[in-house]
This record gives sequence, C-alpha cells and structure tokens, in this order.
Amino acid sequence: MSAYNPDSQLIDLPLINCRELGGMPLKDGHVFRRGIFLRSGAPSELKTREEFEQVKAYGVKNVIDFRGVTELERCGNPFRDDADTNFHSIPLFIGDPGDVNNDTMQFLRTHHLGDYYVIIMEQLGDKVAQVMRILLNAEGLTLYHCAHGKDRTGVISAILYLIAGADREDIVTNYKVSYDYLEDFLKPLIDAAPDDMKHTLRSDEINIRIFLKYIDDKWDGKVENYLISNGMTESEINALRDKCIE
Repeated sequence: MSAYNPDSQLIDLPLINCRELGGMPLKDGHVFRRGIFLRSGAPSELKTREEFEQVKAYGVKNVIDFRGVTELERCGNPFRDDADTNFHSIPLFIGDPGDVNNDTMQFLRTHHLGDYYVIIMEQLGDKVAQVMRILLNAEGLTLYHCAHGKDRTGVISAILYLIAGADREDIVTNYKVSYDYLEDFLKPLIDAAPDDMKHTLRSDEINIRIFLKYIDDKWDGKVENYLISNGMTESEINALRDKCIE
C-alpha cells in the first residue's frame, strides 16, 4: 500500500489549492522531484501586492495560465506583465466557463467533468503538448494554474504523474482532494449554482477515472503514446520524465 499523503504537498502561500507536484511516490522507489512544479488556483485571487510578492519570493519564475482568453481578460493575472516572470497563456477550455449558455457548459449539464477532460485531450492535444514542452524547458520553479486548480490543472498534473510513474490510485487521490482544499472557497458558488451544475465545482473521483480509462482504452494505458501522437518526441518525453524523477 502506498504511503502517499496529499496533505504533505500543500504549500503555505496565499493561493487557493496551492500544492507541490513533488513528493508523490513513484515506481521503483523513486519520488517526484520537489521544487520544479507548483499547481494552484488563479493568482487573480491574490488580494494584495504583498501576497503577490510573497508568491514571487517563494521562487516562482514561470507561470502557465490554462484559463481561456475571456477568463484571463475578465479576471487578469498579476504575473502577466511582471518583468521577472516568464508568463504563458495556454487556454485549455473551449468557450468561457463564466457563460453558462455556451456549448461546453451546456455539455456539462448532462456529462461528468471527466468527459470534458477527454475533450481537452482530443481537441486540444497541440496545447497539451505545448504545456509539456514548456514544463520540460523551464528553468527554475514553474507555477501552472486554471481558475480553481482542479480541472485543467488536474489533467496536466495527472499527465505528469503518469509520465513519471505514479500509482493510478495515488493519482486519483491527488485529484479528488482538490475539493477538500477548496471547500470553503467553493461552497458559496455551489450553493448558488443550479442543481445540474453543482458537480462542476467539485472534484468527484469518477472524473479522473474517466480520464484514466480514456488513456487505457485509446492509448494502451500509456500517456506517452498520446503525447507522441500530438508531436512530442520520445527523447522529449524521456527528458521530462528524468526532470520529474528524484
């Protein structure tokens, strides 16, 4: 049985759902390397300049924002124009999650979030590969995020853990605890949401299992096959794996 405890990855920064990728147990006794990747909710939730500077002082040098163009324009990102930060905007959402009438949000009224994760993989594979290349080539600490740090961020985290050789059940655990860490923040939003949309604000276990089943059914259980089909080379994937493994 794995000794994995996701609480050990929590980071004391003023970002919602802020966690280290490092510390995850991997096969053959290895561990995911600490100090290279952080995940979180949107830095637009930072309340003061002091909070922003606290995140920078932690060592963040690169930021990847997975929110859509409309989300980014509406909410902003304090790292976007920061001279000390390599900022990347790579949308992993089709449409605008703030518009409940768009096609994606209507799709989610009758589908699991995991079904949308499959759409990300199927329709935005070039962007997923672009994210992986940025993570491979980034120097210093990289923070990546979406709005709440659970869905788009959860997909990218699962891919990294699959590459590195994490246990599937540990990946499930890492995914589903997002709601535990976000509950106070999200509860008012859930209370106000229509009944058929409340699930989109949680991190139900079934979502990541749908994602993993997609990898198993279409890509023979190997996320590497998916990345190669979207333009990454084996040498790039191996280099990313080496970067992740301690």
